[in-house]
Amino acid sequence: MGIAWDDVVLIEHRGKTGEPTSITVNCPDKAGLGCDLCRIVLEFGLYVTRGDFATDGKWCYIVLWVVPRPSSLKVDWGSLKNRLMSTCPSCMISFYLNQQSTASAPPSVYLLKVFCLDRKGLLHDVTKVLCELELTIQRVKVTTTPDDKVLDLFFITDCMDLLHTKQRRDETCEHLSNVLGEYCISCELQLSGPECEVQQGFTSLPQEVAEELFSCELSKEAVPMSSASDTARLKKATITVDNLLSPVHTLLQIQCVDQKALIYDILRTSKDCDIQIAFGRIQSTAKGYRTIDLFIQTTDGKKIIDDENIKSLCSRLKEEMLHPLRVTVGSRGPDTELLVANPVELCGKGRPRVFYDVTIALKELGICVFSAEIARHSTAERQWEVYRFRLDESPEYPLASKRARTDILDRVKKTLMGW
Repeated sequence: MGIAWDDVVLIEHRGKTGEPTSITVNCPDKAGLGCDLCRIVLEFGLYVTRGDFATDGKWCYIVLWVVPRPSSLKVDWGSLKNRLMSTCPSCMISFYLNQQSTASAPPSVYLLKVFCLDRKGLLHDVTKVLCELELTIQRVKVTTTPDDKVLDLFFITDCMDLLHTKQRRDETCEHLSNVLGEYCISCELQLSGPECEVQQGFTSLPQEVAEELFSCELSKEAVPMSSASDTARLKKATITVDNLLSPVHTLLQIQCVDQKALIYDILRTSKDCDIQIAFGRIQSTAKGYRTIDLFIQTTDGKKIIDDENIKSLCSRLKEEMLHPLRVTVGSRGPDTELLVANPVELCGKGRPRVFYDVTIALKELGICVFSAEIARHSTAERQWEVYRFRLDESPEYPLASKRARTDILDRVKKTLMGW
């Protein structure tokens, strides 16, 4: 019974260049499946132009229309299909029995050591290779020596689960050596040891820095706007709640400015709040706005009628629409430090491609990174993934100037938000 396993995920390309590719997922449902699928789509650098969701709680049908961003991005569609299929529940009973015995096993973490001569854009070039190889950066420690050499320590996991093989490890190091060329001194990849546990600790931020970064107040610096009209447009984000249209569902009608990972942010919030989306429609962007209709229920199949619960959910969703990431640039002693933070899913996963986006923004500005690290930070409301970059001063780009810091904020935010 059921459908063939190969038909669980179907990817269909349009004939014309630039036309969206449709991804159809037809499989048994599970909590947070839509979020997990959108996360994978985001990891491959794809933008959702529109989409439809439907589930009865047991079986789901999802269609996403996607395009690469940027359009020149080369997508491994076969690998994408395999990744999407790997997160879909199977129709086979043996799958569930196997899941019960292996679900608690975390992926193995490997330590990649890259030692090389320093140059502009180096950190992003390494990050780009890791993304192309479907290696996820869990933690990173970047240090620059006084003689202009760089030691990059990347704690990574393999989405293809092949790093335990010598061939996969050798191919990874070879690929990095080819990209870095004469700048590469050595490249080593091995299963991580106790040093990984040290890296997975929580960061300690000065109180004033934490208050600035994690303030709940959505200031005008939440996103890079250039005019009063842009700020007014941002504040038009609205959520309308209707409990009359359906006898068994609460309808959320969401309208806000479109941005990168918007669909993922909304589905992640729904997943973390134990909200089930029975039906959903993501409409195409119109004049920079996105409209989303969601028919939702609690996990026990009931409407959301309590005013406080509705208020709390809408507040959380609006925060994700207006302020999904936190970015600041400031002085830390003699250094200039860029801080970027994003919420972490309750399952412990951070937001995809943040490190990639920040490093490409800095590369485009011609700014070198003296040191970098990724750590976790907890507030009363949630856990955050924090990216800390100490930026290297240069005569061409005096970081102490207000103009330079504004340029950094704007470029990083625009890259992260996809504007």
